[in-house]
Amino acid sequence: MQIGIVGLGRMGANMARRLMRNQHDVVVYDLKKDSVVALEKEGATGAADFADLAKKLSKPRAVWLMVPAGAPTEETIEHLRPFLEGGDAIIDGGNSFYKDDVRRSTALKTKGIHYLDAGTSGGVWGIDRGYCLMIGGDEAAVKRLEPIFETLAPGQGNIPPSPGREKIKSTAEKGYLHCGPSGAGHFVKMIHNGIEYGVMQAYAEGFDIMRGAASESLTEGYRYNFNAADIAELWRRGSVIGSWLLDLTAMALAEDAELAHFTGVVQDSGEGRWTVQAAIEEAVSAEVLTAALFARFRSRQEHTFAEKMLSAMRNKFGGHVEIYPGN
Repeated sequence: MQIGIVGLGRMGANMARRLMRNQHDVVVYDLKKDSVVALEKEGATGAADFADLAKKLSKPRAVWLMVPAGAPTEETIEHLRPFLEGGDAIIDGGNSFYKDDVRRSTALKTKGIHYLDAGTSGGVWGIDRGYCLMIGGDEAAVKRLEPIFETLAPGQGNIPPSPGREKIKSTAEKGYLHCGPSGAGHFVKMIHNGIEYGVMQAYAEGFDIMRGAASESLTEGYRYNFNAADIAELWRRGSVIGSWLLDLTAMALAEDAELAHFTGVVQDSGEGRWTVQAAIEEAVSAEVLTAALFARFRSRQEHTFAEKMLSAMRNKFGGHVEIYPGN
């Protein structure tokens, strides 16, 4: 298929590359012209502006946005919209708030333009591992763009369906899923990231407790000087708490057991807050996810080894750059 990609940052550029590797025709645009030129050298068609992007795309057009949530996404859609026509589609692959998706979809529908929200997980590793896609919007538009989703997703690979799913027909096994109408994709991605906060916090606190076992304040004979890097590697093999986040933790500890180049100032990108807000609106108890969010707030006032570990994990899976000593 042919698709336009707007936003050539860490994920957008790699998504363009993954699509090109699989014979899709990709037209790219970014405010940074150097980013466009770099992708042109790899086989993409560059666009000078939104008008040029629309001109170089065949109808019905499809434009995938990989820009920061909030005002940047809003402005991008407003600048792009005049150059699109009925039947065209905008796919927002960022981390937009799901209520914004519903509003945008309703507004674009009056012009006959489809709006899909595609929660995208995979970080800087997605170019090779693939991207887990959680999609919301009109079912017919999702079906038309399925070759794009199938290429970006990891595919089933050698992972068999969960026991009991052998007769269930779903694209979930391939790593992408139409989750429901407008906003549904980003709602699922919001919860995904809220859970991510909790899992990361659990690892971080556990390793911090192990580190504290060497404290001189403890009674002699009950002190332990654990090798955190070895334990992380150990748990990767056969443990019930094994995960990709643990893989990345083991990688970070192997590179620097003290995580000395992280301050422990941990940012939150919004989805954790929205998850807690949704829990409040639904009157659903979410103690772990709320505590994990508040721990990130606290990290901006005082820093622990646990917070350094959170920073290291965020850096590994998403390339998130935290505040480093001396920077």
